[in-house]
Amino acid sequence: MNIYDVSEHAGVSIATVSRVLNGSPNVSEKTRGHVLQVMQELGYTPNVFARGLGLGTIQSVGIMCSDSSDPYLAHAIYHLERGLRDHGYDVILCCTGSSQETKRNYFDLIRSKKVDAIILAGSKFIETAAEDNDYIIEAAQELPILLINGFLEAENIYCTMCDDRSAMDYAARQLILSGCRDILYLYSSRSYSGRNKLAGYQDALTTHGLPVRREYICQCPKDILASKNLLLDLHRRGLPFDAVLASDDSIAVGAIKYAHTVGISIPDELSVIGYNNTNLAICTDPELTTVDSRIEALCSMAVNTLMGVFNGGDAPSRTIIAGDLIKRASTKF
Repeated sequence: MNIYDVSEHAGVSIATVSRVLNGSPNVSEKTRGHVLQVMQELGYTPNVFARGLGLGTIQSVGIMCSDSSDPYLAHAIYHLERGLRDHGYDVILCCTGSSQETKRNYFDLIRSKKVDAIILAGSKFIETAAEDNDYIIEAAQELPILLINGFLEAENIYCTMCDDRSAMDYAARQLILSGCRDILYLYSSRSYSGRNKLAGYQDALTTHGLPVRREYICQCPKDILASKNLLLDLHRRGLPFDAVLASDDSIAVGAIKYAHTVGISIPDELSVIGYNNTNLAICTDPELTTVDSRIEALCSMAVNTLMGVFNGGDAPSRTIIAGDLIKRASTKF
């Protein structure tokens, strides 16, 4: 039993049912009484503690992330928690790791807390195999699900994303226009966001008539030393590259440490671009050119979308914003 059943039996929209559940004043008393009566007849209990059929709520939202030590996700959690608190909502946080089974177990756990909504921060919650996402779609029949930088198309799921493909395409094109031809691409995962970033890199090469070479696309953990060691290994093997384009700032910082180790001048001999514009970008020498994926704006939009859903209004199922390339001293352009 869910709000869709209540909507059908009451002969009103899902938005109207949501308004009743949240005590919105934008519902006539006649309609409110009718919807509450249908809920009682169906034995429907709203999915929050002590909501009392729209007469109260503990106002809590669950947030899930894969790794709270990741600077990007840590910022996401901070901005989401602050935005929700400003609207009077408490937060329950779960850090899941990367295992699909563990992510699903934590998802079920957070649902059992009877939260008003669940926010999935980061794109690693959406799996390539469609059936692996069915549990999220099923949960959306009971409560709103919001995705930060991930995409899943289903009713009552709302996605807020940075246009990673276009942002990475633009960054790669700037490298090419500055004279770079052997651009090494380092990425950390094949998540939804990760696949879009890789596609952007490939788009830029194709647009400028450059080959997409498998040996120039390398997976690397989000770890500074791992990135440095990978580049040292490629250097020993004689692979020539005049630029490093990374899917995360931590990987790009490893590229700068690699250059210092082997005595390569940045940006004269090697250009480096990171992604996410974290504090790491201004801790390097030279400071790092990076794509700002605008996590604060993404989180603000997600919270505003959720408040719109709670108030029974129309909310966009997908919101996309553009990233910004922050130019610093690790590139020549």
